[in-house]
Amino acid sequence: SSVVTEASREAESLFLSDKKGVNINVEMDKNYIEVPDEYQGYELSHFCVPRHYSEDLLDIMIPYGLIQDRTERLALDIFNDFKDQPLTALCVLKGGYKFFTDLLDKITALNRTHGSVSVPVKPDFIRLKSYENDSSSGEIKVLGGDNLSRLRGQNVLVVEDIIDTGRTMEKLLAILAEYEPKSVRVASLLVKRRPDSTGYRPNYIGFEVPDKFVVGYALDYNEYFRDLNHIGVINENGKKKYALSKTG
Repeated sequence: SSVVTEASREAESLFLSDKKGVNINVEMDKNYIEVPDEYQGYELSHFCVPRHYSEDLLDIMIPYGLIQDRTERLALDIFNDFKDQPLTALCVLKGGYKFFTDLLDKITALNRTHGSVSVPVKPDFIRLKSYENDSSSGEIKVLGGDNLSRLRGQNVLVVEDIIDTGRTMEKLLAILAEYEPKSVRVASLLVKRRPDSTGYRPNYIGFEVPDKFVVGYALDYNEYFRDLNHIGVINENGKKKYALSKTG
């Protein structure tokens, strides 16, 4: 497996390098892939992009294939950490559903191919409602999911699409702690570098990305772009086209 790992690292590094002299920083001791601020993404013409979004994206930051490869590695890390221990996976809707589905599929595949080790996974889904009134602070309410009291004594994996400031996730973790789970870990496909970040870091990170408005792979802009497989950067035309109309 070490040969496969080294080959994957080399392929990943080659794939992400030579982009107008800018390299995506792949430092494995960080356990995530860093997309630098000066990184310029791939042209849309190099990928299959829905025609209805062809004029709404600046570029493709993370192609679908790379998302899948990175998710496969995160699944392996989670699998190794929870060997033979039951796991309750909480998907934070709506943005997390694609990452959640692909991540659990890959964990399930590992269960099939590692005969002596298996991680039983129970999926569940929650939504967060925020009461913030134009403020970056405020309370959140957890909607949906089974009775959270069932988490008592359980290993919980929260699966999120993106961590922005970290405030919402910190509040969610405080709520979950009230139900006394055995452990709580967080997997997030993306973590955004923001000057107003609380400094919160998930246990499992796919990519650390610049402070840009990214869409696709279930990440939305006013409910649009969820049907884009890649992760791209929305342009000003897209923001104007899909802006919420003001009424009243």
